[in-house]
Amino acid sequence: MITCGVDIGSRTIKVVLFDGEKILDSAVTLSGSAPQENTERTYLEMLAANHMTRSDVAMTVATGYGRNYFELADKASSEIICHTAGVAFLCPNVRTIIDIGGQDSKVVQVSEQGKVADFVMNDRCAAGTGKFIEMVAHTLNMPVEEIGQAALSCNETCEISSMCAVFAESEVVGLLHRGIPAEVILRGVFRSVAKRVVSLGRKVGFQGQIVFTGGVAQNPGVLEAIREHVGDPTITAPCSPQLTGALGAAIIGHQTVSQNQ
Repeated sequence: MITCGVDIGSRTIKVVLFDGEKILDSAVTLSGSAPQENTERTYLEMLAANHMTRSDVAMTVATGYGRNYFELADKASSEIICHTAGVAFLCPNVRTIIDIGGQDSKVVQVSEQGKVADFVMNDRCAAGTGKFIEMVAHTLNMPVEEIGQAALSCNETCEISSMCAVFAESEVVGLLHRGIPAEVILRGVFRSVAKRVVSLGRKVGFQGQIVFTGGVAQNPGVLEAIREHVGDPTITAPCSPQLTGALGAAIIGHQTVSQNQ
């Protein structure tokens, strides 16, 4: 039995095909200015690439910001529930999830059964999200894919004190004019992002195995900063941390169909 999970985020769309044991295929594309059309196209292209039609998929579950607007889905599910299901499948011993996406960040406490025990979320300020990091990369004229390693290449850092993404961007420009190297600024930016999400997470606490997910988890500089602020060098990120929501949605679809049979 094959199910599909579709995570329609603010920045990217993730699609996963799942057979109950493993990911069969996955895709990631930008949400763009027409997220509904882009989601449908990505979904149908994946099915075609795997020589499948919609009738070959037992259930399609949508999650993320756009979950209620994807008409090809059979069901919609909360992103908190889906991310937890996906991470628990990949890391069965997980007890805390730190997730930083394009426009929000969240920390989830996970029960021994792999379910949501508690969570806290920030979706009102961009300063601790992937959008802010993209803004900084653009200001520094550096590819987003390279800034993580660039920050790890130096030991110096600087303080980013602004609590607002707009003011923080202005602060970055000011540091550049003062001659502060881009690598040092990036290290300060990542420490600022980590400080915000860890402060948020203190409301529910950090315990057990901690896993870092979301698109920002692909950035090794942010991962290292989070390890430092939590005080836990064992915090890890899955190989494809941006796929956990879509994977969890597919898993929930598989469980739903199995229970109804």
